[in-house]
Amino acid sequence: MIELVGFDGDDTLWRSEDFFHAAGAEFEAILGQHVTLDDARIHEQLLAAERRNIALFGYGAKGMTLSMIETAIALAGAALTVADIAAIVDIGKRVLAHPVELLPGICAAVAAVAADFRVVLITKGDLFHQERKVRDSGLAALFQRIEIVSEKDPATYRRVLDEVGVAPANFVMVGNSLRSDIAPVLALGGSGVHVPYHVTWAMELDHDADTASPRLLQVDAAAAIPAAVRELAARLRD
Repeated sequence: MIELVGFDGDDTLWRSEDFFHAAGAEFEAILGQHVTLDDARIHEQLLAAERRNIALFGYGAKGMTLSMIETAIALAGAALTVADIAAIVDIGKRVLAHPVELLPGICAAVAAVAADFRVVLITKGDLFHQERKVRDSGLAALFQRIEIVSEKDPATYRRVLDEVGVAPANFVMVGNSLRSDIAPVLALGGSGVHVPYHVTWAMELDHDADTASPRLLQVDAAAAIPAAVRELAARLRD
């Protein structure tokens, strides 16, 4: 039986990647004053820097900002000005300060699932930023436990499940990322509800999730999440 349902935060409960995409466009505009955008392949260079720096800076706006500065120095060199660096820092600050915008129907969906199951929030990213988003979302009271983690991998999910005393087979994770929310849980023997978001960070696109698994359902909107969780619970009972 299903004993616990986990929810992701960014782009499952509230908007996130839209702000990072807008930040990327602002960053390109700054560098476009010094380099030819097509030749510099700014997006590719920034993504490569973020990949290198994840282990040092972690996920989130602060790591993105530091990677932007590193990329700007590498591409523009001496042409980069103090004003440019200040503008990049401001980009990061605006991402950190953006208001929490809940996705349509998600509050009712979480409440409906919480009426039948224990629910937890498992989100990754910068601790201060995620804490603020959880607080400002107004959803914290619906969750019996809130986990802000540095990485979402099988070891992290195993730790959380061990701490709450739930076997992986009795756990369902709801999220927008196949790589972070679904694949690690399926690998442990749990189940997942995939709720795709309209835009996904490039580093979240590569995954090894078994999308044909009977322990995985995909829904198109938050309103369909409760029924999907109930369907997975029924499959386990059968």
